[in-house]
Amino acid sequence: MLRTALLGVLLCVQALPLDAQNVQKRYRVAACDWMMLKRQKLGVFALSKDIGANGVELDMGPLGKRILFENKLRDEAQASKFKHVADSLGIEVPSMAMSGFFAQNFITRDNYRDLISDCLQTARCFGSKVVFLPLGGSGHEWKHKGAQRDTLISRLRVAGTMAQAQGITIGIRTQLSAKDNIRLLKAVGSPAVKIYYNFQDAADNHRCIVKELKQLGKDRIIQIHASNTDSVNLREDPEIDLPKIKKTLDEMGWNGWLVVERSRDVTRVRDTRHNFGRNVAYIKEVFGITP
Repeated sequence: MLRTALLGVLLCVQALPLDAQNVQKRYRVAACDWMMLKRQKLGVFALSKDIGANGVELDMGPLGKRILFENKLRDEAQASKFKHVADSLGIEVPSMAMSGFFAQNFITRDNYRDLISDCLQTARCFGSKVVFLPLGGSGHEWKHKGAQRDTLISRLRVAGTMAQAQGITIGIRTQLSAKDNIRLLKAVGSPAVKIYYNFQDAADNHRCIVKELKQLGKDRIIQIHASNTDSVNLREDPEIDLPKIKKTLDEMGWNGWLVVERSRDVTRVRDTRHNFGRNVAYIKEVFGITP
């Protein structure tokens, strides 16, 4: 009977078109809790379920002048409660974000090790394999040779060593071109530090997304923020050719999470269900992700 049941399951799987089987293994779609106005709020999981997302990228909380992130999930009981609700709704947490570094300088922050450690420990609570580190608050001087770049590279090496020990990868957002991102990754030299690619960075700087994806290659991209700046939703965005991007990622053999960060309709910027629901639905439509 067991052999018959297993054979039935195998036949069902084999009955699916090969492309459909591969898509389900390769692509998943999530959304950012802080951009959905649900930063570390329990209701983010029900909202993610409602809009059809497979997961949610949780943020570590504000930083500002605080010593550590305002992270309620540092509390084991709270983290357990959040994890239980996520699991009960079938919502995954593919990544933890340190959005505080959009405004804070990673290069000059004295306790950066404590902040990285806090994020890695929280990520482990949810089984997240990626943490997001934007370098937006670190200025521009580090993009050229000099002391600030040397410091950044040194700190990323330390952070990479910390992450690798936990089986986690740090995805950095730099706003650099693909060529410059490759140079930075080579200088850091850590297998646990990769690029968290963002469509918006290419669009803002009039760079070709498809060309950049090909230049970076599948092994340098750990995750993708599949959205543009706030203006219109993805379906109406002339700067984001999602079918062409999907074709490119297929050809590259890349697999991972596509995470919606922005692409909100500016006439309805606070209408979360409208904006994120439409963006998630369009990504799933183009990438063939079901359910």
